[in-house]
Amino acid sequence: MGYLVGVTVLWAFSFSLIGVYLAGQVDSYFAVAMRVALAALVFLPFLRPGLLRGRQRLILMGLGAVQLGLMYIFFYQSFLLLSVPEVLLFTIFTPLYITLLDDALFGRFTPFYLLTAALAVLGAAVIRYDGLDSGFLLGFLVVQGANLCFALGQVGYRRLSAELPDSLPRHSVFAWFYLGALVVALPAFALLGNATALPTTGVQWGVLLWLGLVASGVGYFLWNLGATRVDAGALAIMNNALIPAGLLVNLVIWNRDADLARLALGGAIIAGSLWLNEWWLKRRALPAA
Repeated sequence: MGYLVGVTVLWAFSFSLIGVYLAGQVDSYFAVAMRVALAALVFLPFLRPGLLRGRQRLILMGLGAVQLGLMYIFFYQSFLLLSVPEVLLFTIFTPLYITLLDDALFGRFTPFYLLTAALAVLGAAVIRYDGLDSGFLLGFLVVQGANLCFALGQVGYRRLSAELPDSLPRHSVFAWFYLGALVVALPAFALLGNATALPTTGVQWGVLLWLGLVASGVGYFLWNLGATRVDAGALAIMNNALIPAGLLVNLVIWNRDADLARLALGGAIIAGSLWLNEWWLKRRALPAA
């Protein structure tokens, strides 16, 4: 859980950095390609190809292509179809996808996880809901594509990690994840990017370096590692814990308007869903003990 909490704090700062210094100023496809390339550079020195079989390498590359590459393409396109509040609102369904996909990949069904995930969605909706405009259906579907990609990447890594020996150093194989994302990000920039909208200031380059080396590089590695060390319910809930964390950072540092009452209420609901999930796990473990 510590990994997920730490990355939540890290990504909470990243959202504001993107919104303040990159959005609408730097081509989004270039930003994605740069972030993925820098993240790959972090782990390439540690790569030991012989630790994974060919099939496992391809699976890990596929997870990176989906969780990072395709997810970012869907996510950035959604801003062309929806207002920012609508995009933020529609991302709250990720916990539900995580619980359903995790049960499907591990061959089980856990209704209680759906309950706690639904509570996390409710808490996020309390924070983010600002009303909807007409004609938002296509945008809604595009955001759900991003949500599904992010959820599938997390759950898929949990499934792959369960097949690997505990002694395997995960940092020695994780470069395959970013190489897979590059397979999607580089062609996307070549086909859809705007080469005239590259960073023009030192601050923009500095933000990209931070996002690539730290937020994407260290962040996604620790997040996926943390995803293997908690149950599906806790992972689902932590996906929506980013919402109050991100808003709080934005409010404190950049003084953006936020409804503190809604932030507190929604955050309390998300925290309550996490507590309920942990209570249920301990209660279920008592008979076995």
